[in-house]
Amino acid sequence: MAVGDVMLGRTIGDMIEAQGHEAPFQFTADTLRSADVTVGNLESPISARGTPEEKTYAFRAPLAAAKSLGYGGFNLVNLANNHILDYGPLALADTLDSLAAQGIDSVGAGMNAWEAHAPVMIEVNGLRLAFLGYLDIPPATYDYRSWEAGLNQPGVAWAHEEHVQQGVTAAKAQADIVIIFVHNGYELVQQVASQQQKIAHLAIDSGASLVIGSHPHILQRVERYQDGLIAYSMGNFVFDNFLFPPNYSAILVVELSQEGVVNYDLIDVIVQLNGVPKISPYSLED
Repeated sequence: MAVGDVMLGRTIGDMIEAQGHEAPFQFTADTLRSADVTVGNLESPISARGTPEEKTYAFRAPLAAAKSLGYGGFNLVNLANNHILDYGPLALADTLDSLAAQGIDSVGAGMNAWEAHAPVMIEVNGLRLAFLGYLDIPPATYDYRSWEAGLNQPGVAWAHEEHVQQGVTAAKAQADIVIIFVHNGYELVQQVASQQQKIAHLAIDSGASLVIGSHPHILQRVERYQDGLIAYSMGNFVFDNFLFPPNYSAILVVELSQEGVVNYDLIDVIVQLNGVPKISPYSLED
């Protein structure tokens, strides 16, 4: 199962501290824990340290948020996004440590370029899955390209075409299935941008079976391409201060085999006004 943006700071962080770490996933944990592997995009560092960057939105989740993700059944989260360094390298380091303490893997960011680009391997039911994460958002008022990880610089894996192609090809040589996260596109725009499609198609052409997108904060279309599946944006999953349509969301359920994606489904979700998701009692198509 895969979900979109999980932001555990701001009022969600206050909720965790006041009500307990179960609060963000109190209505969805049973569903998420039913999957063999559950993944999502973590849109906030987990730390009590660091200094906020001078940007419009700087998020930071309390230390207990790592337990929230564990309670929610998450096995792995993507960190290649435009908020993971909101409180600098110290908070990133704390995030990596807090996730590891809960047995949760992460991709797309690290204390150097090698860590940021390294795939994570998860074996389940005899199937070896490789995960990668990349950031590729358009130019903004804040210079996110400065967050790209370097030889001795903490940061994120940027989705340069050659890096995506090489990363997927190398991971495919070690795994049955390659799954990549790409944080790209335009916020609150339902139409898939040409760059989103270009990177996603490149990943599939290079050997990936599944591409999971995030950043637009709203659901975008799911595409069958070649032998792969692309969910261009999974929208929000846990996120406060949003109204509709961003509060329409979903859980992507994918069945995988040695050959790739067997089939997929979407479980409709409503993100309540407090930012906490609930399984929708009716189809969003009705």
